[in-house]
Amino acid sequence: MDFDTKRLEKLAALIRYYILTSTTEAGSGHPTSSLSATDLMAGLLFSGIFKSDVDNINHPNNDRLIFSKGHASPLLYALWAAAGKLTERELMNLRKFGSPLEGHPTVAFPYCEAATGSLGQGLSIGLGMA
Repeated sequence: MDFDTKRLEKLAALIRYYILTSTTEAGSGHPTSSLSATDLMAGLLFSGIFKSDVDNINHPNNDRLIFSKGHASPLLYALWAAAGKLTERELMNLRKFGSPLEGHPTVAFPYCEAATGSLGQGLSIGLGMA
């Protein structure tokens, strides 16, 4: 596979920007948990490794993204914003009452496979889904 590293670096910078602005607006969240995995997740989602039809998110052939580290929900939301499925304005609703952008991922957010929060839940959820 031939990766466009400059493009991935720019996407990772955009994702970090989204994480920092949304958690700052919320006045809470876990920006460091999100930032620590930004480069890894940008590489996974935008390098061609992760296969998903983002316009048909429930397609059975899509790869599934399960966040075992639920504290990194700002990263999950920022990834989908970078993919064009959320606007920057929508990101500013992080952790606000009635918003699907909760402090830990839940299925209220359409691109979330399962509600997570406690560390380590991802493996059992993934095994159950498989």
